[in-house]
Amino acid sequence: MSYRTADSLPLVTLDDVRGAQKMLAGVARMTAMEGSRHLSRLVGAPVHFKCENLQRTGSFKLRGAYVRIAGLSPEERAAGVVAASAGNHAQGVALASSLLGVRSTVFMPKGAPLPKVAATRHYGAEVRAHGTVVDETLAAAQEYAAETGAVFIHPFDHPDIIAGQGTVGLEILEQCPEVRTIVVGIGGGGLAAGIAVAVKALRPDVRIVGVQAAGAAAYPPSLAAGRPLSIEKPATMADGIKVGRPGDVPFAIIGDLVDEVRTVSENDLSSALLLCLERAKLVVEPAGASPVAALLSEPEAFEGPVVALLSGGNVDPLLMQRILRHGMAAGGRYLAVTLRLTDRPGALATLLGVLSVVDANVLDVSHVRTDPRLGLTEVEVELHLETKGPEHCAEVNSALRKAGYTIID
Repeated sequence: MSYRTADSLPLVTLDDVRGAQKMLAGVARMTAMEGSRHLSRLVGAPVHFKCENLQRTGSFKLRGAYVRIAGLSPEERAAGVVAASAGNHAQGVALASSLLGVRSTVFMPKGAPLPKVAATRHYGAEVRAHGTVVDETLAAAQEYAAETGAVFIHPFDHPDIIAGQGTVGLEILEQCPEVRTIVVGIGGGGLAAGIAVAVKALRPDVRIVGVQAAGAAAYPPSLAAGRPLSIEKPATMADGIKVGRPGDVPFAIIGDLVDEVRTVSENDLSSALLLCLERAKLVVEPAGASPVAALLSEPEAFEGPVVALLSGGNVDPLLMQRILRHGMAAGGRYLAVTLRLTDRPGALATLLGVLSVVDANVLDVSHVRTDPRLGLTEVEVELHLETKGPEHCAEVNSALRKAGYTIID
């Protein structure tokens, strides 16, 4: 089975994916398949996690990068390789290059998470900071390739990359032969395209569902138009799928083989990340949690058994802290309220007494006394509370209003 672009160039076949699997033996791990009781209850059928967050370098990206670089000629290897990435592809290229004895240079956006920058250097790449978004970084890497002769290793828009990522699909069929639906996050599309080639060739009955962050969803309009379209300023916490334009090669495959592309909100993503951490004890980055977000947002839409692909686990600790707080707020586990009080002794103690009655745990209190909006005897108090769910949040707000406090939106 082979898929072609509009100009009839061959793309990727099942044999290509099988060849990539042989090439990756001893390099990429066959990552674990873990069941999720919580999601299985919601979906009404078995749900399994394919844990590529536990892959070497913390994501699936090593697979495609290694296959691409291993396929270079001796002359191309001698010239070195260059890549651009905010993190996961950077680490995959750096490690693959080191394993193959190839010099690598990686361009990363200014402000890329420090742990990802440090890991990329640790794997042996020379790291250069350029631009503030990945598109600027990609342009710089391509310019470097033109100037130096280094081979540009695209993160998703190349048949070898797609074949390497497709090995995940072969593993899913081996580990969960009864699978009916595979849910996978989509950025540029290399991973979803590779899985689709492998799975649809062997099991055309399996439904493949792609997931994009709503703020960076280039695939739905592109598929509707029949050609890759760009979106301006993609915005999402999920930097691993924050891509403004589908790749030409994966787009041709996804248009033929992926059954549906869904979008998820930022609240969905943070709730999914929190679920992975609390229920499955798995550290997953927002992009990797996007399939879980889709399952949480509409569990009845998926026929089981379902495999949700956790594509990566490289998340900056500071971002993790913010996302967890966001996820707790979305789940009614964290509540921030702002009130105005009369600035007199005992006013705060009275307020805290009201919160104590409804069993809301106060995490933080801050006061504002100098805002021009405030009266001479007023103080604005912002409270951060630990709560027990949406019903408890409603109970807290109701108790505050009954006690005469005005909640400021």
